[in-house]
Amino acid sequence: VSKGVMTYVTPEVKDLYHLLESEFLPLDLASKVQPLLTKISKLGGKISSASSVPDVQLSQYVPALEKVATLRVLQQVSNVYQTMKVETLSKMVPFFGFSDVERILVDAVKHNFIALKVDHMKGAVIFGDLGFESDHLHGHLSDFAVNLSKSRSMINPSAKKVSKLSDMLPSLGEIVEKEHKKLLARKSIIEKRKEEQERHLVEMEREEETKRIKQQKKAEEAEKKRLATEFQEMKNKRIREEIEKRELEEAEALLKDIKGKIGKKPLTERKNMTKQQLMDLALQEQVKGKQEMEKKMQKLIKTMDHLERAKREEAAPLVEAAFHKRLAEEKLLHERQQELEVELSRGRHDGDVKEKNRLQRVLEHKTQFQERVLSRRQAEYERMRAERDERLSQVLQARRDEREIKRKMLYYLRTEEERLNKLREEEEAHKREEAERKKKEAAEKKAKLDEIAAIQRQREQELEERERQRKEAILKGTPIDTTARPSEIPGPGITAPLAAPVPAAPGGKYVPKHRRSELSAQAPPPPAESDRWGTRKKDDRGDDRAAPPSDKWRPRFSR
Repeated sequence: VSKGVMTYVTPEVKDLYHLLESEFLPLDLASKVQPLLTKISKLGGKISSASSVPDVQLSQYVPALEKVATLRVLQQVSNVYQTMKVETLSKMVPFFGFSDVERILVDAVKHNFIALKVDHMKGAVIFGDLGFESDHLHGHLSDFAVNLSKSRSMINPSAKKVSKLSDMLPSLGEIVEKEHKKLLARKSIIEKRKEEQERHLVEMEREEETKRIKQQKKAEEAEKKRLATEFQEMKNKRIREEIEKRELEEAEALLKDIKGKIGKKPLTERKNMTKQQLMDLALQEQVKGKQEMEKKMQKLIKTMDHLERAKREEAAPLVEAAFHKRLAEEKLLHERQQELEVELSRGRHDGDVKEKNRLQRVLEHKTQFQERVLSRRQAEYERMRAERDERLSQVLQARRDEREIKRKMLYYLRTEEERLNKLREEEEAHKREEAERKKKEAAEKKAKLDEIAAIQRQREQELEERERQRKEAILKGTPIDTTARPSEIPGPGITAPLAAPVPAAPGGKYVPKHRRSELSAQAPPPPAESDRWGTRKKDDRGDDRAAPPSDKWRPRFSR
């Protein structure tokens, strides 16, 4: 495999290699290998054209391959079974008898290829490791016994060596501990080295396997290319051979056709002619033969033309006589057929007249029956027509009623929808009017409040100015003018917050201060002020009279 030999061997050898090296078939391996060995034993021959290379017959390798197949079967069986009967093992290996298989088993066990034991008393083969019987384990036991003896002599020495042991006992435990640690360290190092070595071997095997697979793939691809090239070459060669064979057959056919015509040529001259020359010669002969045949046909046509013309000249009077004779016979036949037809017509007419005279007696009855049938059918027709008209009128009336009901329903639905739409529009209009009214009232109320606030601010300013002037007058010692100015008169509906108005005497005269209380008691009460909601406030007498409602707005249910 490493040298690429597998790419050049036969398929039987490839299959045999695959079975022995790759497959695991402990029960069927030998039965599948045997037919391949039979085919391989028939292969062989000359490998090379060189005289130094001898002939090779693969049959000489069959015995060795049979032995290898037997060992492979035993190895695979030992991995699966622990015990197997001798008869079963003999049937699994058809190449040899059990005695030959036993010799192979002995050699395999001797060279440590497999581990097994043959029990002839039980007639069985026992597979497995026979540990206590192996020399390797025996050597380990001997070493173990020697070491135990040394340890015993060190732990329990004889009486003669007590003094020496007493000197050694204090440091003996430390020495044993150190040696034990050294052995453990050495063992771990050895195990690590073994693991590294095994890992290295596994990697090397994996790399070799990868290389082998790549080489095998390359070899298979090269083999496929080579086979494809050989197949194409064989195909082209077969096509050329078929073309040459067909051309040769055509040339031979031409030769047979012109054999008599070229027979005058000497034999040596015909042998030396090429295929193309033979074909040209055959074509020339064909052209000559065709020309000669055309000349003969022209001569034959001319002869036949003269013969046909002579025949027609001789047959013309005979044809004329036969025509006149046939014309006279057909005329007599026509006259005879006319007379026969007239006689038959007369006979049919006479019979019809007699039948008419015979049926003339029942003509009146026939007429009466016909009229009766027609009248009955007419009455039946009129009745059925009246029934049909009645049904049609009913159907039409039903359809008219249905249309009327549908029209009324549609009218009702339309009017109801219009009414609902009108109500909805009125409701929306009322809502809009209500919103506008509220907005307008809010605006008016705001304007009135703004006006009142402005008047109040003006009065406060005037009062502040009067108070300032009064203080200045007091400080200067000037008399104070107590008459009210027109701007100091409070507006309608507003009372002075700081000082009550000075009551005036009749005629507008000045009233002294000591008489003002008397005038105020005699004066009529001031009119009641209205609040901002249109209602009258309570006066000093407790009279509460409501203002009349405004006509601007009324509830919706009172409209």
